[in-house]
Amino acid sequence: MSKKNLKEYWKRNLKYLLILLFIWFFVSFGCGILLADYLNNIKLGGFPLGFWFAQQGAIYVFVILIFVYVRLMNKLDAEFDVDEK
Repeated sequence: MSKKNLKEYWKRNLKYLLILLFIWFFVSFGCGILLADYLNNIKLGGFPLGFWFAQQGAIYVFVILIFVYVRLMNKLDAEFDVDEK
């Protein structure tokens, strides 16, 4: 891989990481702590939504983000021809 391609590959990789980490932070800290009082006005399965995010929702989102990251990286690896064939 050329230096230009390598730079572009890592630039996009870091972009994906920063976006996914921001989502992770927003869901865990924002919805689970900062916005919990506001979200508690909404019920999900009989539980306040802020409580649900703090206890279960953040975990579900984290697992989904792992699968999203794997899919994004597989596409990126294929695009830059560094995938496992």
